[in-house]
Amino acid sequence: MTAQNTQLSRRMISLQKLFGKDQKFYDLLEASAEEALTSTKLLANYLQRMESYRSISDLDDFIQSRRKDKKLNARITEELCRTFITPLDREDIEALSSALYKIPKTIEKLVARISIYPGKLPREGMVLQASYLSKAAECVVGMVRQLRGGANVETISEENAKLQFIEGEGDRHLLELIKELYQGPYDAKETVILSELFEMLEKAIDRFRDAGNVVFQIVLKYS
Repeated sequence: MTAQNTQLSRRMISLQKLFGKDQKFYDLLEASAEEALTSTKLLANYLQRMESYRSISDLDDFIQSRRKDKKLNARITEELCRTFITPLDREDIEALSSALYKIPKTIEKLVARISIYPGKLPREGMVLQASYLSKAAECVVGMVRQLRGGANVETISEENAKLQFIEGEGDRHLLELIKELYQGPYDAKETVILSELFEMLEKAIDRFRDAGNVVFQIVLKYS
């Protein structure tokens, strides 16, 4: 390659970066979505293996996941400041980044509460709820990945409908857990604490719904 061609190639790369043609925002958003999925897998594994005794040290993996996603969120903010023109509107990138970051953060808080609760947990019911979270996470990961190639409205609409269905199934299952809680052998203190844990599980699946809605709105805007 001649010096002239090398210089031309460098100029083309610089122009691509200037006008947002590089893939860094897609890379970062996809990595953040994957981290949200990782947090749900950690939760499912934690609930599967936990016994009556739970330790605060079990939080390490969740803390690392949340910190990793926080770094991704910060990197997105930095890149937005450095990039002149982005492949998606800045507010859309920020909204999706924020929605994705809230997921590992919410799950970390949930596990922190579980780790210090000395009472008996409805483990099987919570494990099933964690499976709904994982399904929702997989759906969101797929939706975020489709942004890179210019997602089709119909396809994203179907994926978003699937996500809404999963969220609805999760809500129905949580209602059953709450019903069992009210009718089961729990004292007033246990009822209050477990109700709070169930609310945090509901908030976690709502976070995925929110992220999916952001993706759907982005695709509608560019259709």
